[in-house]
Amino acid sequence: MKISKKNLPFIGLSSLVLLASSFAAAAEMSNMDHSGMDMSGDMSDMDHSGMDMSGDMSGMDHSGMDMSGDMSGMDHSGMDMSDMDHSGMDMSGDMSSMDHSGMDMSGDMSDMEHSSMDMSGDMSDMEHSSMDMSGMQGGQPPADARSPDYSNGVPYGQYGKPMMMGSMPLWGVSVDDLGYQFDEDQINFEAMGWYGTDSNRIRLRTEGSAQTKDDKEIDSLSSLAYWKPLSIFWNGEAGVAYDTENDNAAIMAGIVGTAPYFIETDARAYLYTDGQLRLDLGAEYEWRLDQHWVVIPEVGLTAFSKDDHDNGITKGFNEMETEVRLTYETFSRQLAPYVGVSYETALGKARGQRRQENESVDSSSLTAGVKFWF
Repeated sequence: MKISKKNLPFIGLSSLVLLASSFAAAAEMSNMDHSGMDMSGDMSDMDHSGMDMSGDMSGMDHSGMDMSGDMSGMDHSGMDMSDMDHSGMDMSGDMSSMDHSGMDMSGDMSDMEHSSMDMSGDMSDMEHSSMDMSGMQGGQPPADARSPDYSNGVPYGQYGKPMMMGSMPLWGVSVDDLGYQFDEDQINFEAMGWYGTDSNRIRLRTEGSAQTKDDKEIDSLSSLAYWKPLSIFWNGEAGVAYDTENDNAAIMAGIVGTAPYFIETDARAYLYTDGQLRLDLGAEYEWRLDQHWVVIPEVGLTAFSKDDHDNGITKGFNEMETEVRLTYETFSRQLAPYVGVSYETALGKARGQRRQENESVDSSSLTAGVKFWF
């Protein structure tokens, strides 16, 4: 009994030493360096299902682990690797037959470091069908995530759905000439109104002259046409027309636009009900002197396909009209009064016919008027 009492302090001290050694070994495992571990061998039959790696392995260094060997038969179904650092793992080997069906990846893997993982190996046959990735972001959006018109359910308000300016129907009126010829004692006019979009329009156009003395006769050529762009600089027209000078209706087709050097050009053909064909050609140029003063020279030609002595018409070119106007644009260029000089002359056989009827062949006149649009 005395001997036993003497040995008790020694036994207690030994137990404390063993217990301290166990804690030191456990602490040392958390900082283990696996950089030199070679796992390139055949580990296909290794069973890791019972390995408990749920402890704190956040300090473990796997940067040097070589896993390029054959690990096709490894079973990782029971491994918990939520806190592991994989930054240096080499996974370039053949992992095509690895079974990940039991791996639980639903935990928090936000702190896992994969920046240095080499996954260049053949992983074409890996089975991921049973992997739980419910915690990852992605997937199909809901059916009502975005509306087709990108309104996201927000109404357009009192002004309705917006649209492009080119698709919005608009209207306009332009009077290119409303002036008085002093020597001829008549009023010349040329006006046009339209309604539609930049792609399709309906245009109503009229031009002519009205006598201010004697019988005050009005000669005009009016047309109602469909207008459509043909190219960047050219537009096409087609419709019906009526000529008060010969009291006849016609089918009209034409092309208008901008020729090189910004010359406004128009060409219109009229096929009358009696078979007469009329061709009107015109050109106009705006020579801008400054922000308000503009010089506008213009010229027009008229030709017919056959003679019509009752209306003073001969086959070929009948007459040419020219005018030069000096305009001053005001009110945002929407109103422009002008003064100018006009000149008219008969062409071809029309000169002889006018002489026989004691009509003037050439005439010139001072003009004054206004052009505007709105």
